[in-house]
Amino acid sequence: MLRQNTNRPPELKSAREIGLMREAGKLVARALRICRELAKPGTKTIEIDQAVEKFYAEHGAVPLFKGYPGKTPFPAVTCLSVNEQVVHGIPGNRVLKEGDLLKVDTACKLNGWCADRAITIPIGPVSPEKARLVKVAEETLQLAIDLLPKRKWWTQVASEMQKHVEQSGFSVVTSYVGHGIGRVMHENPQVPNYVDRETRKQDFKLEPGLTLAVEPMVNMRKGEVDTLSDTWTVVTRDRMPSVHVEHTLALTAGGVLIVTADEE
Repeated sequence: MLRQNTNRPPELKSAREIGLMREAGKLVARALRICRELAKPGTKTIEIDQAVEKFYAEHGAVPLFKGYPGKTPFPAVTCLSVNEQVVHGIPGNRVLKEGDLLKVDTACKLNGWCADRAITIPIGPVSPEKARLVKVAEETLQLAIDLLPKRKWWTQVASEMQKHVEQSGFSVVTSYVGHGIGRVMHENPQVPNYVDRETRKQDFKLEPGLTLAVEPMVNMRKGEVDTLSDTWTVVTRDRMPSVHVEHTLALTAGGVLIVTADEE
C-alpha cells in the first residue's frame, strides 16, 4: 500500500480468527501455484489472471484486488508486474519471455477473512544479477519472519531488513509499505521495510494477535519509483528490475504462523 501518515494502533486477532485467515491463505497459496505453472515464455499475463479469477470463483472466495478503488478501479484479480514494474501491474496482452521477472500479487477473502501474498517468478533462465535480486528479496522476507518473535518493536525488524538489502548492493522502495490485514485487506498498522524519522514515530509493538502483510520491494539500483499513466502500474524511475515478495504473517504466543504458506 502507498505510504501514509497514520499512528493508529494495530488490530489484534484471536487464535480462532487467525485460523480463519489461514483458510484464506491456503487458497491464495494454491492460486499462486497455478500462476507458477502458467508463467512460461509465450504466456500472456491476462491468461494468468483469468485462471486465478476462475479458481477463486470455484472456491467461493472474493478476490480483493478487482474493483479496488483508485482514479480508476483496479481491473483484475492479480497484480502482474514485469521487470522494471514494481507493483500494481495490470494484466493484459503482454507476452512473457525468457529472462523476465514476473511479480505476482493476489489476495482473497474467504468467510469474511483476508489473506495477501506475492511471489516473484523468473521466466526461464535469468541473468545472475536478476537471480541474486530475487534471492536477496526472499532472504529479506525470511529475515522478517525469523525476527518477529525475537524483537519488541517493528522498527527493530525493519532496520535489519533494510540493512540486508543495502549491504547486498540493492535499494528498498520507501514509497510503498506492507500493512495490517484481517477482516479487510488494509488494516492498521502500516508495515515499512525500512526505518526513517517518520516510521520511528509510527512504530508498533510486536505482540501476539498481530496479523501483518510483510512485503519487501527491492530495486536493483535506486529506490525511487514512478506511476504510469494507467494510474496503477508502479515502475522503477531508472527502469532497472525490481522484485516484490510478500506473506501474510500472524504473531502468536508460540511464534509466527505463515498464513499464506503452501500446504505441506
